[in-house]
Amino acid sequence: MPLRFVETKKAPAAIGPYSQAVQAGPWLFVSGQIPLVPETGQMVEGTFDAQARQVLHNVARILEAAGYAMNEVVAVDVFLTDLGHFQTFNALYEEVFQDHKPARAVVQVSALPRGAQIEMKCVAVKA
Repeated sequence: MPLRFVETKKAPAAIGPYSQAVQAGPWLFVSGQIPLVPETGQMVEGTFDAQARQVLHNVARILEAAGYAMNEVVAVDVFLTDLGHFQTFNALYEEVFQDHKPARAVVQVSALPRGAQIEMKCVAVKA
């Protein structure tokens, strides 16, 4: 099965030796996204809310570039530097995914790249 490496300017460029996403057959594996603004490559300014919205936006743009939609996401992993933001994230997540409820894990970590408060990766599939 050939792999397709996804790259879009509508999401931040990878900040290391990895792809924004990799498609393997019907599966799409989206790399961890932190709240970088695609146009500048800089961290979004503001609160945790602003960072979480940027991460969700970045993931959606990568899915879109690969020809997938949020309702094709089957698993999500979220990394927070403070689980005190769990409820805030849940509310934003529900706005984006609405009635679609992929499998999910949310864990607290001690640090993320560039001082981000949140990172998110996901897997999607074409049924």
